[in-house]
Amino acid sequence: MAAGTDKGTPLDVARELFDREFSDVAHERLLAVHAPARSEISGNHTDHEGGHVIAGALNVAIDGVAAPNGTDRVRVASAGYPTFEIALDSLEEREDEHVTTAGLVRGMAACMARTGRTPAGFDLAMTSDIPSGGGLSSSAAVEAALGRVMEALWKGPEVNPVELAKMGQFAENRYFGKPCGLMDQAAVCLGGLAFMDFEDAGEPRTAKLELDFDAAGYALCLVDVGCDHAPFTADYAAVPVEMQQVAREFGHERLCEVDPAEFDRRLPELREKLGDRAILRAIHYWRENELVDKRWDALTSGDIDRFLELTRESGASSAMFLQNVSTGGSFQPAMLALGLAERILDGLGATRIHGGGFGGSIQCFVPLDMVEDFTDQMNAWLGEGACVHYQIAEKGAHAEWL
Repeated sequence: MAAGTDKGTPLDVARELFDREFSDVAHERLLAVHAPARSEISGNHTDHEGGHVIAGALNVAIDGVAAPNGTDRVRVASAGYPTFEIALDSLEEREDEHVTTAGLVRGMAACMARTGRTPAGFDLAMTSDIPSGGGLSSSAAVEAALGRVMEALWKGPEVNPVELAKMGQFAENRYFGKPCGLMDQAAVCLGGLAFMDFEDAGEPRTAKLELDFDAAGYALCLVDVGCDHAPFTADYAAVPVEMQQVAREFGHERLCEVDPAEFDRRLPELREKLGDRAILRAIHYWRENELVDKRWDALTSGDIDRFLELTRESGASSAMFLQNVSTGGSFQPAMLALGLAERILDGLGATRIHGGGFGGSIQCFVPLDMVEDFTDQMNAWLGEGACVHYQIAEKGAHAEWL
């Protein structure tokens, strides 16, 4: 629920939900938590291969309030969903909690316990204005929100944004049961517009840039293609699997460790053994990684036209080589959305698949004088609210006492 509605700010909504769901306990001071969504600006499926990414936190988020409840149980209320609770007596992964928020709670608690903290029960009420299933990483925002609450409520050392991001990735991979790189969680935790180098998976290198796309003359628009990407989890999972199959042919785990010249030399052999798609996805990785660096240089130098030119190249690589736009057959929601956006922009701005792909959303950089017409037309074709104009949010996931 967005700020400024007749129901108040997101924090107001979360407090009302908290009071309604947890009135059986006399809570003292409340903790407020905020965790933004993210947009992948550059670097489509490069993070899990030790590559480079540019991502930005967005001005939609999960907001919540929390307080200790004096028990060994965590109770969670989310606007629009049934309230649930988990016991903290066991922090082992549970298969029956895969793809559930309960799994994320248990996973983040397990990670926080490794920092020397003693888990204790608390109540948490959350509300969100992050579109569900649109590829804006609402799960990473939930993980970051849970982490910041646990960090504040359970005594222990400060957790920096990158460490928190790694906890979120672990919880999502193991306790939620979804394969993902570190980019989503890092963007949510860092905030702002950030460059990330994942070659050292334990200590990724990051840099931040203050940039307002609107001030540069273009609106960052994300368009929901009308198809949740969840049904395509298997297709998403196949991308890193196939890339890493190539890497293992050279005795490595990730493509960042493979010499592209050696890849070229052995290409016929690799093609025969692994098939064409794995080869194409490796080609995309090296091409996209180079494009990330060039786009970061363009942004830091203020060359928005060069950034857009390179973004169009990135979009083409994802469609042709990575192949995470088409779902096959007659059902082509992401490719259709890209085609419709290109039809309106007619060579201006830039479009590309966003995030994991297949479903979810596409990303469009739209000239400011076209935003209203672009939004109206995309909404007319794909449904009201499909196209949203976002801004970069400078603050990452954080919690503070009220």
